[in-house]
Amino acid sequence: MADNDRPEELTAEPTPSAGRKGHRGSRPNAAGRTPDGSDVPADVPYLNAAAAARADPERTCVVSGAKGARDALVRLVLGPDGIVAPDVRAKAGGRGAWIAVDRLALEAALAKGRLKGGLARAFKTSTFHIPADLGERIATALERSVLDRLGLEARAGALLTGSDRIMDSARKGAVHLLLHASDAGEDGSRKLDQAWRVGGGDARGLVVPVTRTILSMALGRENVVHIALIAPAAAARVSHALRRWRSFIGSDDAAEPCESRGSSALERSSEGSGLPDER
Repeated sequence: MADNDRPEELTAEPTPSAGRKGHRGSRPNAAGRTPDGSDVPADVPYLNAAAAARADPERTCVVSGAKGARDALVRLVLGPDGIVAPDVRAKAGGRGAWIAVDRLALEAALAKGRLKGGLARAFKTSTFHIPADLGERIATALERSVLDRLGLEARAGALLTGSDRIMDSARKGAVHLLLHASDAGEDGSRKLDQAWRVGGGDARGLVVPVTRTILSMALGRENVVHIALIAPAAAARVSHALRRWRSFIGSDDAAEPCESRGSSALERSSEGSGLPDER
């Protein structure tokens, strides 16, 4: 589906409002509000459905043909130099294409020429270049998106670090998302996971596919091994960015030894900085 496509609005026979015969009400805008600024009534399903469709339109993967909400897919754009590049925040101008596959499937499609065919249809041109390391560029952009988001939430005071503080908040039910560095100790992660369960959280926290050194750099704090999001909206933002990144790189919930992973975007950008690996 092209970027400028619009989902069809659901239609239904409007119901007259009480006390105003024949009044058809106000349709909501993309934010789910009517023109007078009021919230869409919960008992008017066609209004809510139309607002939801506008807010999160559906896109089609150029590789698999799968359809999904744009926030769950990764956007690719054709740069002015004719090179295909990731646009993980979906903010770049111009015609775009969307993918819903992981890195292995993307690279297989690139090798077989299927990716080029799908992009040609989406871009309406065959004059472009797909870099051989497109998969790595997407993974790096998704990683950067997660680390930037964590940095923003840290500056907003929406997260905690430090095992003792996290343990106390988790038991009180104040933690909405629990994260562990890829090189976090098994015993420490298990204790925090248990505290989170006691407080009504999930079975265990999510592993961020970078080491504590990288998390420390992203948050501007020392020795960040575990992170707790304590604001629901912040937890939702971080969870979405993290799950999209992990889905693309094929990461599971088990922490792999840090030696088995490729270098992080922050590690590559800070080589030679002299920052020690805090363990």
